[in-house]
Amino acid sequence: MAGPLSHVRVLDLSRIMAGPWCGQVLADLGADVIKVERPGVGDDTRAWGPPFLRDRSGEPTREAGYYLSVNRGKRSITLDLDKAEGQAVVRALAARSDIVLENFKAGTLKRFGLDYQSFKAVNPRIIYCSITGFGQTGPKRDAAAYDFMIQAMGGLMSVTGERDGMPGAGPQKVGVPIVDLMTGMYAAVGVLAALARRERTSDGDYIDLAMLDVQAAFLANQAMNWLASGNTPKRGGNRHPNIQPQDVFPCADGFVALAVGNDGQFDKLANILGRDEWSADERFATNPARVRNHSQLDPLLREEFAKRPRADLVAALEHAGVPCSPINTVPEVFAEPQIVHRQMLRDLPHPTAGTVPQVVSPLNFTNAPLAFDRAPPLLGQHTEELLRELGLGSAGERE
Repeated sequence: MAGPLSHVRVLDLSRIMAGPWCGQVLADLGADVIKVERPGVGDDTRAWGPPFLRDRSGEPTREAGYYLSVNRGKRSITLDLDKAEGQAVVRALAARSDIVLENFKAGTLKRFGLDYQSFKAVNPRIIYCSITGFGQTGPKRDAAAYDFMIQAMGGLMSVTGERDGMPGAGPQKVGVPIVDLMTGMYAAVGVLAALARRERTSDGDYIDLAMLDVQAAFLANQAMNWLASGNTPKRGGNRHPNIQPQDVFPCADGFVALAVGNDGQFDKLANILGRDEWSADERFATNPARVRNHSQLDPLLREEFAKRPRADLVAALEHAGVPCSPINTVPEVFAEPQIVHRQMLRDLPHPTAGTVPQVVSPLNFTNAPLAFDRAPPLLGQHTEELLRELGLGSAGERE
């Protein structure tokens, strides 16, 4: 496989979203990612549908869209981890791997002899990343966790959603499993950092990554707003808490997301709206003033936007260099000329469906370009292949 990690092998014992997302990032970068799954069932997300991919005859396959979104580029082997034989194969794979990903409950894999210390005994250079809801230590270490509850517990939902007193007010989750995705990204950063360190020291490492910690970490400016001021951040709808005007505004025939980032852009916005006097108004001339006087500026903007067709206003703002956008649906995203030009959506060969659409990695390397030629695998698709590579014969011979 191509890519900057074509020399790296990853043993992926994870399932659902966070761990598999990390594994897919590494696979896109060229790593050989081996996905270990339960015989007959596989990753839970294979059944998280509809929708399901359809085969060449139009019948649903066993691959749900959820599964297909996080498992590109991997090889699948089915092993029963409750049995000594399955555990032995996993240890043999670990002996040949650089990185291990797992998201079992704390302590589970130790019972099977598949924990970091067991793998380190056969491969001292192994980099082992454990992903859990709450980490390997602390009062909640044994509790199960899902993205939705971590968005709630970690404060994200307290700052997401329409503000009180407005129609539709109330806490909202983000429309994609953002904590899972961010945890997967942190996992990828962590294992690659450990890999870089290993080049200098020859030592592997163990990484303890918790979803709740990740959510706390990416509260970012909202956390610092509270730490700096003592004021608890609140839901503000689409309004930015620190930069104005940034919000969604209704035009005569649709909605526009406006993201003014500095005073110069505000001057251009005022000019396009025919309200040059706003730039000299002390209430609006600077960003801190606009944030303080948001309640006065907002209705003036809404009055002007409501007069204008969306396409005309977006075109004028874009021409002037004022950041704005129509609010695209998912189909509109992949019809967007910029996305089409960047080839973010591609069709990969698939053994039962013929092809499967994939939203590919946004990373573009000049000297080690990425290749997308391995679809999310069928359950156990590479079991025989991997057993032969390990010198263990075929699955049939081992039964």
